[in-house]
Amino acid sequence: MEDRSEDAHTHERQVHRSRSEVKTANNKSKQPKILLVDDNEELRKAIAAVLGANKFLVTAAANVAEALHLIDTKPFDVLLTDLHMPEAGDGFTVVSAMRHTNPNAVTLVFTGYPALQEAAEAILLQADEVLLKPMAIDALIAVIRDKLRTHEPRKIANTERIASILEREVPETIKEWLGRVEEEAELTCVPLDRKQRTGHLPKLLQELVRRLRLPRNLGTKSVSVGAVRHGQVRQSQGYSIPMIVEESRILQVSIFHTLQKNLSSVDFSLLLLDVMIIADECDSQLKQTLASFLGQASSIAA
Repeated sequence: MEDRSEDAHTHERQVHRSRSEVKTANNKSKQPKILLVDDNEELRKAIAAVLGANKFLVTAAANVAEALHLIDTKPFDVLLTDLHMPEAGDGFTVVSAMRHTNPNAVTLVFTGYPALQEAAEAILLQADEVLLKPMAIDALIAVIRDKLRTHEPRKIANTERIASILEREVPETIKEWLGRVEEEAELTCVPLDRKQRTGHLPKLLQELVRRLRLPRNLGTKSVSVGAVRHGQVRQSQGYSIPMIVEESRILQVSIFHTLQKNLSSVDFSLLLLDVMIIADECDSQLKQTLASFLGQASSIAA
């Protein structure tokens, strides 16, 4: 009888312990899971400790690569990321990854640059709020809890690749380019009609769109038929090298302004890569235009 009584007590203790473990696990499962991303180790550890003490489950990442791996392998309720780690805009990559993997997560971005609050509207297309460093920890906790309480499932926006946007907006991009050019006395000193002034742009933009859709490694050399022809035409029209360079600069400004006007539909997952491709292609086209302008056609494909 004593053995049976002891067995019964042992069984009761095991059941009680199991129920306690289940209760603890359930309590933990209700704790919001936060991914904290910051390359400042001291700050990262301090914020993680305080958030943990306030009943958040915190996973920390020191860089973009770590953050992307965690986003791919674990679920999170909140992303709290620095915008600069260490490069400007690194936080965009992390936010974009979270938006695509877990679109319903709350995303909060830290920045130590007050001027960037002027760009908050653009940032908020991807993040739920932009927070300015330094921020009192009680205020941070209040923001997190408020966002978790009021956060609604994010509507999936119709996004487009930059190539599609630029292809659709070719007429508007050319119109803006021409408007900017006509304000530059340095360029209008050579009298040309609209067709003569803008005739090269459709081909250059077409080649840029193709490059975005069939990307090559950055720095890869490929002949631009539009650029070669442009250099020959500008040489016959009496342009100078500084004028050609200025036209190219204005083209890049016009392209990026086109993207800015369509920012709400931009696919952010490839934004940084596409921007680098645009800059690389525009520089390549300019180089080939200048080589053609100087009659160095043989060096273009070299």
